[in-house]
Amino acid sequence: MAFETINVEVEDHVALIRLDRPDALNALNQQLVRELCQALEEADANDKVRCIVVAGSDKAFAAGADIKEMAKLGFVEVFNADLFADVNDRITAIRKPIIAAVSGYALGGGCELAMACDFIIASETAKFGQPEINLGVIAGIGGTQRLTRFVGKSKAMDMNLTGRFMTAEEAERSGLVSRVVPVKKLMEEVMGAAHKIAEKSRMSVLAAKEAVNRSYETTLSEGIRFERNAFHSMFATEDQKEGMNAFLEKRQAQFRDK
Repeated sequence: MAFETINVEVEDHVALIRLDRPDALNALNQQLVRELCQALEEADANDKVRCIVVAGSDKAFAAGADIKEMAKLGFVEVFNADLFADVNDRITAIRKPIIAAVSGYALGGGCELAMACDFIIASETAKFGQPEINLGVIAGIGGTQRLTRFVGKSKAMDMNLTGRFMTAEEAERSGLVSRVVPVKKLMEEVMGAAHKIAEKSRMSVLAAKEAVNRSYETTLSEGIRFERNAFHSMFATEDQKEGMNAFLEKRQAQFRDK
């Protein structure tokens, strides 16, 4: 299918999904959200894809939800439509790893989209924020929940109540992003990480993602039990034998996803 608000490329087992509404700084309207979710689900179902990257432009990852589209809506309409529940549920259901490549503005829904990915690599120009308070509303796709889990209550309160932006340096220091690189190096760094993931055993990658995500949904003791069960299950795979034998034989492992 041809998309109108995103571009999709698949190469070397990595699906690159780039948001493409430059005139609106990649604001998330309903069409973009639908196309993004469809592209993510297609990549998840594509056996040739082992890792997914979501990126914007150098100027903006996504500068929020589309206010023009939302301004005319009332409570009954957004409640009956369960506005933005679909995008959260569909993105979190993706099993393959998703890396967010963030440069420039990642505000409101853009910040929330980045946080819904598995980890964020940012350029030094990235700015994160939840400025919905300035519009008389609050975040609706995880900006009060994921942000608090990632950076702690004090910073999340500060950002959600004042609408202030967080720089890339502060975001890395606070644990919101995994690393910060120069703008010109961003995609090289992100694609390097994606290709490194793509080299691993698919089963161990999926298990690792599921185990880390489970840590946010359960107690420590239950999470460790889940992790241990997943760890034990890896010993039923051929890839575990290959990986350990390759280590002992001082060679590169050749995983076969079996």
